[in-house]
Amino acid sequence: MKALWAWKRLTAITIAVFVMTGAASCGQNEFTYVRDREGTTYFKVPATFAQVESYGIDLFLSGDNPESESARLAKQRVWSTAFDQATEPTPEHLISSTEPFVYATVHKLTEDQVGAISMNRLRDFFLPVTKDLRSALEQQAAMAGREMRFTKFELLADDLLSLENGARGVHVRFNYEFQGKVQTYDLTSLLDEKGATVSALVISCHSLCFRARAGEFDKIKDSFKLIRMPG
Repeated sequence: MKALWAWKRLTAITIAVFVMTGAASCGQNEFTYVRDREGTTYFKVPATFAQVESYGIDLFLSGDNPESESARLAKQRVWSTAFDQATEPTPEHLISSTEPFVYATVHKLTEDQVGAISMNRLRDFFLPVTKDLRSALEQQAAMAGREMRFTKFELLADDLLSLENGARGVHVRFNYEFQGKVQTYDLTSLLDEKGATVSALVISCHSLCFRARAGEFDKIKDSFKLIRMPG
């Protein structure tokens, strides 16, 4: 799993996703119901969220050049989707926005990644959370004479998750200051029972927004499930 701290500008490149919309009373859509392309990961978001292109976010997290062989191969192993509730939706709002943003991804791990996966890797799946990784990145930045773009880390929650059939995961909620604004990120990372696939859900919003609407965001988080397929 490549380092997730390559702070690249998000780009917008189309990726196909599989979305099913559920009908509420009076014929209106209350939620958008989402599954990954193989139907093993599920969640729902309010229909007031607009879907935005997510491939640029994938590149931001992996650090891959979109023209590289690594990026081409990753497309075969990675599924993702994203939703923004802002008036003018954009993938950049995952990092900093006064309106909530939801990003979900499913990674089929390579053999090397399977051997290296751990609960700490799941915690660090989106942004650096563990002390060891944060310290290492701070040292690298200092040696290179660079300033960290994400600063003043605050851990708000850290829970181990035990799921059915041996699947497991973590839930972490944390703050980072980015460009003078405190942003709250809520990450759920799930490892399937075979230890071969990671499914992750990120919910983000400025800290005041997150505190005011934490109940709404918990409902999105709690809807994020692994689905055991027949056979």
